[in-house]
Amino acid sequence: MKLISWNIDSLNAALTSDSARAKLSQDVLQTLVAEDADIIAIQETKLSAKGPTKKHLEVLEELFPGYENTWRSSQEPARKGYAGTMFLYKKELTPTISFPEIGAPSTMDLEGRIITLEFDKFFVTQVYTPNAGDGLKRLEERQVWDVKYAEYLAELDKKKPVIYTGDLNVAHEEIDLKNPATNHKNPGFSDEERAAMTKLLGSGFSDTFRELYPDTQKFSWWSYRMKARERNVGWRIDYFLVSERLLANVQDALIFDETEGSDHCPVGLNINL
Repeated sequence: MKLISWNIDSLNAALTSDSARAKLSQDVLQTLVAEDADIIAIQETKLSAKGPTKKHLEVLEELFPGYENTWRSSQEPARKGYAGTMFLYKKELTPTISFPEIGAPSTMDLEGRIITLEFDKFFVTQVYTPNAGDGLKRLEERQVWDVKYAEYLAELDKKKPVIYTGDLNVAHEEIDLKNPATNHKNPGFSDEERAAMTKLLGSGFSDTFRELYPDTQKFSWWSYRMKARERNVGWRIDYFLVSERLLANVQDALIFDETEGSDHCPVGLNINL
């Protein structure tokens, strides 16, 4: 089975705009088409509360004719057109779909951040993890989120093994970003966020890319500022984690860092299930 995850930074723009950046996003979508993944997870769709429009669905059907989709958007009182997630999955797959709420603080449970697909022998869950904010102003809320989401994953893992993907908004180790020394107080590399990731991995989950490529430095996110992409000043904050008992089934973990359709690039997983 092949899975791909991508923070698209506006599905609407990618599907309907003719801007230069949207055209780059469209090129990435063509890459995803060519990859012929069984499941595609998309974060930061930024769709309205009503989800994809008729036009969006027509374009998706044209691009991915053999796929079903399911989506979750931000709902009031959370911000409009914010966050949001979507799965595309091949029509022969018949998952049970859920939209969990985890008891997260503020409006986080209403921001369309989590979708879970349940199959006979495993779960696939995706997340768009809340950012800790400039100056770590949302760090306390982020810490609560990390605890609540880890508890949710543990409950899934008790039932059957889990594939967990998405934009986790944390670079776990120093190898996972270009400039660790200057980022210890910044969101995504604070001691608290990294410790939460360490704890999660210690609870029975494996970071597939790092397990397969322990010494390889590749990134999945680059700031739009300071020509970061051009200089490859990036962070690896997009992941595929698996329950440890699935690790032996992993065939490859991929980072499509040659693509430029968002501030993120897609990541992938090939796994024998």
